[in-house]
Amino acid sequence: MNKIVFLILILFASFWNLKAEQIKSSDLMEGDIIFHESNSEQAKAIKAATKSRYTHVGIIFKYDNDYKVLEAVEPVRITPLSSFIKRGRKNHFVIKRLKDREKVLTNITIQGMKEYGDSLLGRHYDIYFGWQDDRIYCTELIWKLYDKFTGKKLGDLKTLKDFDLSSSNVQYLMKKRYGNNIPYSEPVISPADMFNSAELITVISYN
Repeated sequence: MNKIVFLILILFASFWNLKAEQIKSSDLMEGDIIFHESNSEQAKAIKAATKSRYTHVGIIFKYDNDYKVLEAVEPVRITPLSSFIKRGRKNHFVIKRLKDREKVLTNITIQGMKEYGDSLLGRHYDIYFGWQDDRIYCTELIWKLYDKFTGKKLGDLKTLKDFDLSSSNVQYLMKKRYGNNIPYSEPVISPADMFNSAELITVISYN
């Protein structure tokens, strides 16, 4: 009997994860933003510093008639939507959309955003979270895309000193990357602040 229950649970879990990956195309729009919880060492520090489960984000565009995710990882690249979801913790993800999208994201605007995104492909991920454009991190990419092409600021910029830097995970990572020269005044946009932006509404959430 226990084996039967166990098998049922496995089948249910498989069905749920498959369902999460099979999002209807009609539910998506270009410019949607997808958030998930990563499994990396950096993710643990981000969660501790921002008090949020969300540690990574990408922006959804259509490429060759398929919705895919433009994301700043190492390096900046275009990722299949299902692959992006699988990398997240327990396949959880949330997709948000600009609340006045129909007025703001015209076809011309979307095309400009995609062309600019294409120009960044292959650019290195910025592990130092700097605000310069020579390297770029996930939320920085999306924040700058929206700011440049729509004037919308998706979340308030903060500085490193505005976050909770007290946990051992945060202090270890900062020491590892910055040594004794921590840029406390560097502008930063976190996944948490983008997730909580009043400019965005939630359209899809799984798990």
